[in-house]
This record gives sequence, C-alpha cells and structure tokens, in this order.
Amino acid sequence: MAKRKRLTPPTAEDLARTPEVKGMFSEAAVGAGPVQVRNRLAPGAAPIADMAGAAAAQAALEEVSAELASARGEGRLIQKLPLSRIDPAHLMRDRVLMDEDDLQTLMTSIRARGQQTPIEVIETSPGRYGLISGSRRLAALKRLHAETGEERFDRVQALVRRPPSAQDAYVAMVEENEVRVGLSYYERAQIVARTVEAGVYPSSKKALQVLFAAASRAKRSKIKSFLPIVEELGAVLQHPAAIGERLGLDLAQRLEDTALAEALREALGEDAPRTAEDEQAILAGALEGKPEAAAEPKTNPAKSQTVPGEEFAPGLHMTRNGSKLTLSGPGVTDALVDRLRAVLSGG
Repeated sequence: MAKRKRLTPPTAEDLARTPEVKGMFSEAAVGAGPVQVRNRLAPGAAPIADMAGAAAAQAALEEVSAELASARGEGRLIQKLPLSRIDPAHLMRDRVLMDEDDLQTLMTSIRARGQQTPIEVIETSPGRYGLISGSRRLAALKRLHAETGEERFDRVQALVRRPPSAQDAYVAMVEENEVRVGLSYYERAQIVARTVEAGVYPSSKKALQVLFAAASRAKRSKIKSFLPIVEELGAVLQHPAAIGERLGLDLAQRLEDTALAEALREALGEDAPRTAEDEQAILAGALEGKPEAAAEPKTNPAKSQTVPGEEFAPGLHMTRNGSKLTLSGPGVTDALVDRLRAVLSGG
C-alpha cells in the first residue's frame, strides 16, 4: 500500500524562498472591498462618471459657442456699439422730418428705462457700421449723450444684419417705419423715387412692388399717385410730409398741367419760411385757380434767420430758409461734405 504524504503548512523560511509572482491583485490585502481594489487599479485616474460629466460639459460649451456664432452671423445677437462708429446717412432715409415732440418723448423714455428696442445696422468695414433702421433711437441717444455726457448713452444696442443686397436693406428700413410709425404718402413716394434714381431698383413699379410688398394694391396705387408731387415740387416744398391724402391725390392729377406745375414752383420757391398750413393754403389755392392769393404766405417775424447768401467763411455762403440750411459757393467740396457728415454723425 502506497504511503500517503502528509501536507504541512509552509514555514516562514519556505515563504521567503518562494519567487515573487506579480499579478493584477498582488497588492490587494485579504478582505479588501471592491472600493479599495478599484482605487488601487489606476491611481490618479478619473472615474468613468467624472469623465462622462467632463465630456458632457465640453459638448454643452461647444453647443453654446456654436449658437452664439450662428446668432452673430445671422444678425440675431444684440451688440452694444459706439455711437461714433455708426453712419446714419448710409441709406437714403424715407422719413422727411423728425418730429421734435416725438423725439423728446423718446429721449424721456430712454433716460428712464434705457433703450428698449435695438436698431439695425450693417457692417460697412471692420468696426464701422451703416444705419438701416432706428434713426430716431440713434438721434435720441446722441442728443442724450451730448446733453448729459453719461457713458450709458454713448453706446447703442444694435443688431448687425447682413442683407444680401441694397434692396433688402431698403425693404428693412421701410418695413420698420411702416410698423412703428406710419409714414406720410409723400415720404413713401419719395423713397420710391430716390431708390430708383440711385439705381437700387430699375423702375418705380419695381420699387413699389418690393418696398411695399405688404401693402394693399390700393395703398400702392396711392403712393404711386404722389410720385408727380415728389418729381415736380419736391425741391421747393418745405413741409411735404404734411400734405394729406385728399389734397395730394387732387394735386397729383392737376400737376399734369405743366403751366400749373410751373406756377406752383414759382409760388413755393420763395425763400421766406412758412408753416405747414401756409404751404397747404398755397397748394389748395392753386387747385382752386388762385395761385396769386397763395403766393404770399404768412411769415412769423419772431423767427430769426441768417441773411440769404451770407458769406460766413471764405468761399462759403449760408442761406437759412426756416428749418432748411443751404451751403453754397466754391468752398463746398467733397472734403467739406465728409467733415460735416463726420461732425453731425458724432464721428
């Protein structure tokens, strides 16, 4: 019968002679829990949950950055721009006059509550912008800054648009004014005539269709009727925006008479300032066949004015005609015009 071998536990000397075998859990103590083992697997490494959280945060940051870039590129991001970097004369304006009472009301609102609605601009060169819409808000901020010197009025909230063409820019301007403050029929007809003259549109018909696409056919027809007034009398009218619909439509029909148009130009060509009521009396009198009675408008002696043709600088003559100021003479150069534009726009 074979002799059985007795198994005995190893002694300390036996353990010391046993070669070291490195393994995955060689350092794990007997009884070590799963957390202790996990912490010893890769010292210093982030747990999977932490790595997933960091990846999610990075993805969210990239999404926000992409959305901001998209909003800026599409003109949806409101930016604060210095007033001095915006050219208010970038487009020909459709508004003839800016009502002083309305402007004062707007200034009071901005002073109390800040600018509530952004203007629209287009970037014309790096850091320079041209005004598309919001001329009253821009004018109100400029006047507030000039009067108070406060930094909060030195910048304007603006949307930097990227219209595909000049036509789109003019449409944006007209639509904004149509929604916020209705224009007179004369002002509407004037922007039609000016954009055609500037080559923005090939014809008045096309300009009417594009600029006033949202208007009814009847309204576009009335705007078209005011075009002869713009063409025949625009240079001599002082208060064209005050011409009402009925008077304007009657006048437009009668201006086909070249003799009447010439008589009105002579009657309205006087340098003396006149009120809107005086001017409408001249027009109404001409329609009634009494241009001679209307040719002597009332004047307000309380209003001071510069002597017509006064030379206030070498080669420069200034004529004051009510609210209209005319510069003439050899000193009126392109450089002077650029300087005046920069000064008046706050640049």
